[in-house]
Amino acid sequence: MEETSLRKRREDRKSTQSHEPKTTSLQKEVGLLSSICIIVGTIIGSGIFISPKAVLSNTGAVGPCLIIWAACGMLATLGALCYAELGTMITKSGGEYSYLMEAFGPIPAFLFSWTSLFIIKPSSFAIICLSFSEYTAAPFYPGCSPPQVVVKCLAAAAILLIITVNALSVRLGSYVQNVFTAAKLVIVAIIVISGLVLLAQGNTKNFENSFESSKLSVGAISLAFYNGLWPYDGWNQLNYITEELKNPFRNLPLAIIIGIPLVTVCYILMNISYFTVMTMTELLQSQAVAVTYGDRVLYPASWVVPVFVAFSTIGAANGTCFTAGRLVYVAGREGHMLKVLSYISVRRLTPAPAIIFYGIIAIIYIIPGDINSLVNYFSFAAWFFYGLTTLALIVMRFTRKELERPIKVPIVIPILVTLMSVALVLAPIISKPAWEYLYCAIFILSGLIFYFLFVHYKFGWAQKISKPITMHLQMLMEVVPPEGAPE
Repeated sequence: MEETSLRKRREDRKSTQSHEPKTTSLQKEVGLLSSICIIVGTIIGSGIFISPKAVLSNTGAVGPCLIIWAACGMLATLGALCYAELGTMITKSGGEYSYLMEAFGPIPAFLFSWTSLFIIKPSSFAIICLSFSEYTAAPFYPGCSPPQVVVKCLAAAAILLIITVNALSVRLGSYVQNVFTAAKLVIVAIIVISGLVLLAQGNTKNFENSFESSKLSVGAISLAFYNGLWPYDGWNQLNYITEELKNPFRNLPLAIIIGIPLVTVCYILMNISYFTVMTMTELLQSQAVAVTYGDRVLYPASWVVPVFVAFSTIGAANGTCFTAGRLVYVAGREGHMLKVLSYISVRRLTPAPAIIFYGIIAIIYIIPGDINSLVNYFSFAAWFFYGLTTLALIVMRFTRKELERPIKVPIVIPILVTLMSVALVLAPIISKPAWEYLYCAIFILSGLIFYFLFVHYKFGWAQKISKPITMHLQMLMEVVPPEGAPE
């Protein structure tokens, strides 16, 4: 009787525990497959369908063009390996923000969150959604460019849809990412396989004398890297959700080792496919390289190309939103942004305020912006902080020796990535000076004013303004501070 009673009490206790609600904190629900899909899905977006022309125009020949694509993939992999050490050493969400905080203190971390919140992440989100809307609208306006009003309205609608999905559920966001990653791999496979078939049939004319007329100047090569690295952007996205990864010590580096080389191989093979049916001149004159390829190879089924390219871009936008919302969440949690941005939805257990705020900023960018200007702003700011982050890894090898490092890359790798980042930041300024780089630098430095006014000194009048805003937004959105955080 006593054993039966004891067994019953244990079963009742287990039943009670199984029905306990989850705590109001981010949950570990992202496994290895979803991690790989986030990397692949975020990297493969609009870039591979936009950048081939820019890379080719700067290299001037097929051979150097393919080498640049491979070198960009190698640089992205090396950068991601540096981030793998950082991500397993400092297991906090927020990516660069958390690493800069540990290495250099609050000011560089704040400047990164400031720049990411207002330049890097929303401009990237806006670029991808604008690309999605252009490919989506193109079939309805044959022979001419779609009206800008239509393009921008479609991009805004895509942003609203994506932030809604990610604010509703972490698991739903992961499922959407997996589905669209599968869809984009379909179009990649179609282009790669058909290109290899054409290559096997002897369509190699465009690869003859592939290094003739190449441009070997430092400026041209730097600009080719600049454009080639844009399609690889996203290699660091998994570090933003470290707190939500299952077994991050294993899954983070494994996802990087599988995901980025997979993307690199796909990019090289897709460029080879393009060159099997297009000469250099034809590729440079094409308005949409993948669409031109589809018209020549897949007709009458060429309509599948713009459809699947749209899937590819919307999947990349979803992955960007999924990870970038966590950066805003961490910045709010550290007190570097409004506290309400670090709050968690009571019902959905997602950083809904951060995701919604991020989407609003991206929509603002869409109104006056175009893809080229946004890419310039994004690349200049992004590679400045990528270099600063790998420098932080080097610094912490000497200043934070006590930290456990489940993954430890050779010191030469972060040194190389840091030097390449410096070159990428300076190259466009030296080769082709433009006002937008100065504006971007001024905006980054202007974050110091806001840091000292609202974060460091915390003037009373600023607190009086922020507290009622936080209270009303908290009630409106039904959000609470994450468990263990100060109210």
